[in-house]
Amino acid sequence: MKYPKKLEKGGTVGLICPSSPISEERKIQCLDVIENLGYKVKAADNLTSNVGGYMAGSGKVRGEWINRMFADPEVDAIFCIRGGDGGTRAYEYIDIDIVRANPKIFVGYSDVTTMHLLFNQKADLVTFHGPMVSSNMVDSFDEETKESFFKTINAEAGFAFKNPEGVEIKTLKEGKAEGILTGGNLSLLSASIGTPYEVDTDGKILFIEEVAEPITKIEKWIYHLRNAGKFRQCKGVILGQFTEMENSDENYDYKCCIKDALEGLDIPVMYDIQSGHGQQIMTLPLGAVCKMDTTSAIIAFEV
Repeated sequence: MKYPKKLEKGGTVGLICPSSPISEERKIQCLDVIENLGYKVKAADNLTSNVGGYMAGSGKVRGEWINRMFADPEVDAIFCIRGGDGGTRAYEYIDIDIVRANPKIFVGYSDVTTMHLLFNQKADLVTFHGPMVSSNMVDSFDEETKESFFKTINAEAGFAFKNPEGVEIKTLKEGKAEGILTGGNLSLLSASIGTPYEVDTDGKILFIEEVAEPITKIEKWIYHLRNAGKFRQCKGVILGQFTEMENSDENYDYKCCIKDALEGLDIPVMYDIQSGHGQQIMTLPLGAVCKMDTTSAIIAFEV
């Protein structure tokens, strides 16, 4: 996997909407926050387009903007404005040869999971599960989130993942493991099964997060991964933020469901990793070599 070159102050950030759109007012705020961080901006022209009430233009438009940002020699990094819905429509229009030939920092999460899988698995590019411009940077880019973000996208040597102060990394199943980190949003990982960008967990460490879903859907998606053999193939599991979960039985949460799904599998599982849809989102390098050790509660990465 290729770790992209770091983003220098004064560099150019390409802003894209691969999923859902934002308002004109929000667009101005997004441009301002990137410029105030010390970067020039190139913005796709579909950020405020609205198709069907949830898509920032057609799948073709969104896919072609990804191609243009990767191909543009002036663009040093590509930040997703937000997630939302509809990203999978853009998949077929992405030219993976362009991405492979022009490795760059690519950041997003949630519905952007499809793009992470595609770029990691088909272009051998390390991408970043981290804060997005409208969703996070405009309103809540606190110092810990910011430090994690820039430390990870600009890493030059191995480093350890760090949760926000006072938030402990916990263990669901003990052990040690090493492998390339893959994963993202649970619903998108489940939906990838049977597609050309199906999540490949063979010998890897699987990262999972989810937001605002009932435990019944967590059950469905987790067992889809289990029944597809994705847990049997992986070396370990890292559970990110599972926020706003719903269940009538407060004693049976997402950890109980996932622990049941992993029964009979001798792999380490760590949870409460603060990356996902929480208020603070620490950045993870998807596609990088990851080492996890539940004894020391350490998650570390090689660059």
